[in-house]
Amino acid sequence: MEGFGQEEVRRTATVDGVSINYYEAGSPTQAGAGLPLVMLHGGGPGASAWSNFGSALPGFAAGFRTILIDQPGFGGSDKPPVEGNYYRFAAKYVVGLLDQLGIERAHVLGNSLGGGTAVRLALENPRRVARLVLMGPGGLSLNLFHADPTEGVKRLMDFAADPSREALRAFISTMVVNQALVTDELVEERFADATAPGAREAMASMGASFWNPETFEDAMLWREAHRLRQHTLLTWGREDRVNPLDGALAALKLIPKAQLHVFPNCGHWAQIEAADEFREVTTQFLNRHVERTK
Repeated sequence: MEGFGQEEVRRTATVDGVSINYYEAGSPTQAGAGLPLVMLHGGGPGASAWSNFGSALPGFAAGFRTILIDQPGFGGSDKPPVEGNYYRFAAKYVVGLLDQLGIERAHVLGNSLGGGTAVRLALENPRRVARLVLMGPGGLSLNLFHADPTEGVKRLMDFAADPSREALRAFISTMVVNQALVTDELVEERFADATAPGAREAMASMGASFWNPETFEDAMLWREAHRLRQHTLLTWGREDRVNPLDGALAALKLIPKAQLHVFPNCGHWAQIEAADEFREVTTQFLNRHVERTK
């Protein structure tokens, strides 16, 4: 789409010595009280801001100054070793980028891994986050009935052990209901990104932060969910095989201002598999925001 090509909207900034790649489009309107919208991607092999949200950018940029960020270790951003738990580590760089962009306050939307980063950011910097939109978020998803690890996480671990195209296709197949979306082109794109120099080491460092006895509890965000004060829209694919729908229930109960929208016939990638409905539901939720003076 003209004006929304990847290189046309790509930007970079250096935060604490780490290069952060991001994409920016759109200008503030009355939508969402004029606040920017920050979108944080998920964390599977080859994931990036563009692979998660590039196709959604034109729709959101029509109403919002929209910023898609490659979290550290992903896409075009640098891949430093993770210090502490990944959610806290990534949130620090997101805040640093917002500081550089002169953004004091924004709506934050996070998918899966990015949902965990968004929650940690909101917990530690409550004034920086206006409203939260969380899509099958990591850290908050507490599987009440499904066994751990889930099918999607098992396929993720298979790829880490044997980074082949076949293993990647099996992983991507768990992300969507509509298997026609799992094209050869998509597998090749994600495989190239997942095996780029430094990508596997970055994935290993990120993954280790969730197993390290000294840092894994910091990722159990459901234990802190009661502290979130933002209006929060939880969205879930009914057929999500990575973070299954029953994982939404504890967060729905614990977050004081939470609501839940479930997309039928949809997996973990609602922004792709239910693109129009996802944009409509999210925009409607953000448009209810009213900035209040102290």
